[in-house]
Amino acid sequence: MGAQVTVLVVDDDPSIRLLCRVNLELDGHEVAEAGTLPEARAIVSERVLDVVVLDVHVAGGDGRELLAELRESRPGLPVALLTGTAGRDELLRAGADALIPKPFTIDELRDTVRELAAGR
Repeated sequence: MGAQVTVLVVDDDPSIRLLCRVNLELDGHEVAEAGTLPEARAIVSERVLDVVVLDVHVAGGDGRELLAELRESRPGLPVALLTGTAGRDELLRAGADALIPKPFTIDELRDTVRELAAGR
């Protein structure tokens, strides 16, 4: 793999963030974590990111709000939405580059992040 990929994981469940961080770091990525949308916005404004993994239902609002903001401010930044409830077509129309259904496997997470980073 070339340059290190920086991934932002946004989920209000600390165990999901830990699972993502540990496994993405094992895959060679640098990982930033946010538990709320305000935390995520702060990280987006401060860091160079390559991929965002964003929960649809997150503390501080709806993940689709942040997705819309990212499409305006960083149109080339790939975003994968984590979802246990929302429909695939609806989320893709909202601008998601990929969907990761909850519950997800480690391979689904890693493969999605690799594909999004490679396509950047």
